[in-house]
Amino acid sequence: MQARRLSRELALLSMSQLPSQPQNLETKTLDDMVLATVRSLQEEVKEMLTTAAAELVRGQEKLLSSELRATDLESARAMVQTAIGLTETAINRVGVALDFPELIQVSRQAETREYAVSILKTIHLYRSDLDEMLNSCLDGWQMNRLSQIDQGLLRMATAEMKHLDVPPQVAINEAVELAKRYSTEDGFRFINGVLRSIANLINKQREMNMSF
Repeated sequence: MQARRLSRELALLSMSQLPSQPQNLETKTLDDMVLATVRSLQEEVKEMLTTAAAELVRGQEKLLSSELRATDLESARAMVQTAIGLTETAINRVGVALDFPELIQVSRQAETREYAVSILKTIHLYRSDLDEMLNSCLDGWQMNRLSQIDQGLLRMATAEMKHLDVPPQVAINEAVELAKRYSTEDGFRFINGVLRSIANLINKQREMNMSF
Protein backbone atom coordinates (compact mmCIF):
# COMPACT_ATOMS: atom_id res chain seq x y z
CA MET A 1 0.00 0.00 0.00
CA GLN A 2 2.80 2.42 0.92
CA ALA A 3 4.59 1.73 -2.38
CA ARG A 4 1.47 2.46 -4.42
CA ARG A 5 0.75 5.59 -2.40
CA LEU A 6 4.23 6.85 -3.19
CA SER A 7 3.72 5.84 -6.83
CA ARG A 8 0.63 8.03 -7.06
CA GLU A 9 2.40 10.97 -5.48
CA LEU A 10 5.42 10.49 -7.72
CA ALA A 11 3.26 10.25 -10.84
CA LEU A 12 1.20 13.31 -9.88
CA LEU A 13 4.17 15.55 -9.16
CA SER A 14 6.43 14.42 -12.00
CA MET A 15 3.68 14.46 -14.66
CA SER A 16 4.54 17.87 -16.10
CA GLN A 17 8.29 17.18 -16.20
CA LEU A 18 8.44 13.77 -17.88
CA PRO A 19 8.01 12.85 -21.58
CA SER A 20 4.52 11.91 -22.73
CA GLN A 21 5.51 9.09 -25.07
CA PRO A 22 5.11 5.69 -23.36
CA GLN A 23 8.33 4.32 -24.88
CA ASN A 24 10.26 7.25 -23.44
CA LEU A 25 8.69 6.78 -20.02
CA GLU A 26 9.98 3.21 -19.92
CA THR A 27 13.57 4.47 -20.04
CA LYS A 28 13.16 6.69 -16.98
CA THR A 29 14.70 5.45 -13.76
CA LEU A 30 13.28 6.08 -10.31
CA ASP A 31 15.99 8.72 -9.80
CA ASP A 32 14.78 10.48 -12.97
CA MET A 33 11.25 10.53 -11.60
CA VAL A 34 12.31 11.83 -8.20
CA LEU A 35 14.34 14.59 -9.89
CA ALA A 36 11.32 15.53 -12.02
CA THR A 37 9.18 15.63 -8.88
CA VAL A 38 11.61 17.89 -7.03
CA ARG A 39 11.87 20.21 -10.04
CA SER A 40 8.09 20.42 -10.26
CA LEU A 41 7.88 21.33 -6.58
CA GLN A 42 10.66 23.90 -7.01
CA GLU A 43 8.75 25.60 -9.83
CA GLU A 44 5.59 25.68 -7.72
CA VAL A 45 7.47 27.18 -4.77
CA LYS A 46 9.00 29.91 -6.95
CA GLU A 47 5.59 30.78 -8.37
CA MET A 48 4.00 30.92 -4.91
CA LEU A 49 6.75 33.11 -3.47
CA THR A 50 6.57 35.46 -6.46
CA THR A 51 2.82 35.82 -5.99
CA ALA A 52 3.25 36.28 -2.23
CA ALA A 53 5.81 39.03 -2.78
CA ALA A 54 3.47 40.79 -5.22
CA GLU A 55 0.63 40.64 -2.68
CA LEU A 56 2.85 42.17 0.00
CA VAL A 57 3.84 45.00 -2.34
CA ARG A 58 0.19 45.65 -3.22
CA GLY A 59 -0.73 45.71 0.46
CA GLN A 60 2.09 48.11 1.26
CA GLU A 61 1.13 50.41 -1.62
CA LYS A 62 -2.49 50.46 -0.51
CA LEU A 63 -1.48 51.43 3.01
CA LEU A 64 0.85 54.17 1.79
CA SER A 65 -1.66 55.64 -0.67
CA SER A 66 -4.72 55.43 1.56
CA GLU A 67 -5.99 57.78 4.21
CA LEU A 68 -6.17 54.87 6.61
CA ARG A 69 -9.82 54.19 5.86
CA ALA A 70 -11.22 51.01 7.35
CA THR A 71 -11.89 49.48 3.92
CA ASP A 72 -8.31 50.14 2.81
CA LEU A 73 -6.93 48.63 5.99
CA GLU A 74 -9.09 45.56 5.59
CA SER A 75 -8.03 45.17 1.96
CA ALA A 76 -4.35 45.51 2.87
CA ARG A 77 -4.79 42.99 5.69
CA ALA A 78 -6.36 40.49 3.25
CA MET A 79 -3.40 40.89 0.88
CA VAL A 80 -0.94 40.26 3.69
CA GLN A 81 -2.90 37.20 4.82
CA THR A 82 -2.85 35.86 1.26
CA ALA A 83 0.92 36.37 1.13
CA ILE A 84 1.37 34.60 4.46
CA GLY A 85 -0.76 31.67 3.31
CA LEU A 86 1.16 31.32 0.07
CA THR A 87 4.47 31.50 1.92
CA GLU A 88 3.37 28.82 4.40
CA THR A 89 2.33 26.56 1.52
CA ALA A 90 5.62 27.19 -0.25
CA ILE A 91 7.53 26.21 2.90
CA ASN A 92 5.50 23.01 3.12
CA ARG A 93 6.34 22.22 -0.51
CA VAL A 94 10.04 22.69 0.24
CA GLY A 95 9.63 20.16 3.05
CA VAL A 96 8.02 17.69 0.66
CA ALA A 97 10.84 18.18 -1.85
CA LEU A 98 13.41 17.47 0.87
CA ASP A 99 11.58 14.44 2.27
CA PHE A 100 10.63 12.78 -0.99
CA PRO A 101 14.04 11.26 -1.89
CA GLU A 102 14.29 9.70 1.59
CA LEU A 103 10.76 8.28 1.35
CA ILE A 104 11.63 6.68 -1.98
CA GLN A 105 14.81 5.15 -0.56
CA VAL A 106 12.89 3.28 2.15
CA SER A 107 10.10 2.16 -0.22
CA ARG A 108 9.91 -0.93 -2.41
CA GLN A 109 11.60 0.91 -5.24
CA ALA A 110 10.92 -1.42 -8.17
CA GLU A 111 7.22 -1.61 -7.33
CA THR A 112 7.03 2.14 -6.76
CA ARG A 113 8.58 2.95 -10.14
CA GLU A 114 6.58 0.32 -12.01
CA TYR A 115 3.21 1.55 -10.82
CA ALA A 116 4.11 5.24 -11.28
CA VAL A 117 5.10 4.54 -14.89
CA SER A 118 1.92 2.50 -15.36
CA ILE A 119 -0.19 5.45 -14.20
CA LEU A 120 1.61 7.92 -16.48
CA LYS A 121 1.46 5.62 -19.52
CA THR A 122 -2.25 5.01 -19.01
CA ILE A 123 -2.99 8.72 -18.69
CA HIS A 124 -1.09 9.50 -21.89
CA LEU A 125 -2.63 6.63 -23.84
CA TYR A 126 -6.22 7.42 -22.87
CA ARG A 127 -6.03 11.14 -22.18
CA SER A 128 -8.72 12.18 -24.69
CA ASP A 129 -11.13 9.57 -23.36
CA LEU A 130 -10.36 10.48 -19.74
CA ASP A 131 -10.87 14.20 -20.36
CA GLU A 132 -14.12 13.57 -22.23
CA MET A 133 -15.46 11.61 -19.26
CA LEU A 134 -14.26 14.21 -16.78
CA ASN A 135 -15.69 17.14 -18.71
CA SER A 136 -19.06 15.39 -18.74
CA CYS A 137 -18.98 15.25 -14.92
CA LEU A 138 -17.56 18.70 -14.16
CA ASP A 139 -20.95 20.45 -14.13
CA GLY A 140 -20.16 23.71 -15.90
CA TRP A 141 -16.37 23.51 -15.57
CA GLN A 142 -13.77 22.39 -18.10
CA MET A 143 -10.56 20.49 -17.44
CA ASN A 144 -8.42 23.25 -18.94
CA ARG A 145 -9.80 25.71 -16.38
CA LEU A 146 -8.60 23.65 -13.42
CA SER A 147 -5.19 23.82 -11.76
CA GLN A 148 -2.52 21.42 -12.99
CA ILE A 149 -2.67 19.52 -9.70
CA ASP A 150 -6.44 19.06 -9.88
CA GLN A 151 -6.25 17.98 -13.52
CA GLY A 152 -3.58 15.45 -12.63
CA LEU A 153 -5.52 14.07 -9.67
CA LEU A 154 -8.71 13.67 -11.68
CA ARG A 155 -6.97 11.99 -14.63
CA MET A 156 -4.98 9.69 -12.37
CA ALA A 157 -7.93 8.45 -10.31
CA THR A 158 -10.13 8.05 -13.39
CA ALA A 159 -7.39 6.09 -15.16
CA GLU A 160 -7.01 3.85 -12.11
CA MET A 161 -10.72 3.15 -11.92
CA LYS A 162 -11.29 2.58 -15.62
CA HIS A 163 -8.05 1.02 -16.86
CA LEU A 164 -5.98 -0.22 -13.90
CA ASP A 165 -8.61 -2.22 -12.02
CA VAL A 166 -8.34 -0.14 -8.86
CA PRO A 167 -11.54 -0.25 -6.74
CA PRO A 168 -13.35 3.12 -6.99
CA GLN A 169 -13.28 3.75 -3.24
CA VAL A 170 -9.53 3.20 -3.11
CA ALA A 171 -8.82 5.46 -6.11
CA ILE A 172 -11.09 8.19 -4.77
CA ASN A 173 -9.72 8.07 -1.21
CA GLU A 174 -6.12 8.21 -2.45
CA ALA A 175 -6.88 11.17 -4.73
CA VAL A 176 -8.67 12.99 -1.91
CA GLU A 177 -5.70 12.52 0.44
CA LEU A 178 -3.34 13.90 -2.20
CA ALA A 179 -5.73 16.81 -2.82
CA LYS A 180 -5.62 17.67 0.89
CA ARG A 181 -1.86 17.90 0.59
CA TYR A 182 -1.41 19.61 -2.78
CA SER A 183 -4.67 21.23 -3.90
CA THR A 184 -6.42 24.34 -2.59
CA GLU A 185 -8.05 24.47 0.83
CA ASP A 186 -11.39 23.08 -0.39
CA GLY A 187 -9.99 21.28 -3.43
CA PHE A 188 -10.37 17.83 -1.89
CA ARG A 189 -14.17 18.25 -1.69
CA PHE A 190 -14.31 19.16 -5.37
CA ILE A 191 -12.09 16.19 -6.30
CA ASN A 192 -14.22 13.86 -4.21
CA GLY A 193 -17.48 15.00 -5.82
CA VAL A 194 -16.23 14.74 -9.40
CA LEU A 195 -14.66 11.32 -8.89
CA ARG A 196 -17.82 9.92 -7.32
CA SER A 197 -19.68 10.99 -10.46
CA ILE A 198 -16.97 9.35 -12.56
CA ALA A 199 -17.26 6.12 -10.57
CA ASN A 200 -21.01 6.04 -11.19
CA LEU A 201 -20.48 6.71 -14.90
CA ILE A 202 -17.90 3.91 -15.22
CA ASN A 203 -20.20 1.53 -13.38
CA LYS A 204 -23.10 2.35 -15.74
CA GLN A 205 -20.86 1.86 -18.80
CA ARG A 206 -19.75 -1.55 -17.52
CA GLU A 207 -23.33 -2.60 -16.81
CA MET A 208 -24.33 -1.61 -20.35
CA ASN A 209 -21.41 -3.57 -21.84
CA MET A 210 -22.38 -6.64 -19.84
CA SER A 211 -25.97 -6.46 -21.08
CA PHE A 212 -24.89 -6.90 -24.72
